[in-house]
Amino acid sequence: MEEQRVTQRNDLSAALPLPHAGFWIRLIAGILDLILLVIPFAVFVSFSAAAMGISNPFFNHRAGTPLNETLVQWGPTFLSLCVCFFAAESWLYFALSESSRWRATLGKRFLGLYVADAAGKPVDFWRASLRFCGGRLLVHVPVLGGYYFVFDCLCVGLTPGKRAIHDMLSGCLVLRESSHSSFVR
Repeated sequence: MEEQRVTQRNDLSAALPLPHAGFWIRLIAGILDLILLVIPFAVFVSFSAAAMGISNPFFNHRAGTPLNETLVQWGPTFLSLCVCFFAAESWLYFALSESSRWRATLGKRFLGLYVADAAGKPVDFWRASLRFCGGRLLVHVPVLGGYYFVFDCLCVGLTPGKRAIHDMLSGCLVLRESSHSSFVR
């Protein structure tokens, strides 16, 4: 009897359209995730600046004066390390979260969203990584990244399936939890 109900529920969920998440709720989830990512990033930046000895020269620098020798020597390395740390931290956060049992980052989970493949099934780590590389990683490319970000966001608001470019490239969907969803808690 129980097995028959499960089969009927699975048949019903296959017949119903998947509830796609729209632009505004995805934007809010993204802001929540960004806030969560900034905390370890700020700790990394603080400790790295102190370890490289550039925090005091940076804070004591006056506009219009030449850069301190320490800043000239270590500044580019510091910036490169910070960008690499943020990209790696973001990749692991998104790929591990979206391929986990939750199928969502903390921001998405808080708002009742999850990531799935085109059939509504869970994604694995590599597909979640592809989704990250097709979206958030490209945003880090100077100048082009800003245009890509705007166009990517517009796609969520304007395409019928509410899919960003990185969703299309990876074959993923961002869906809303619903009573007929197969989302595993």
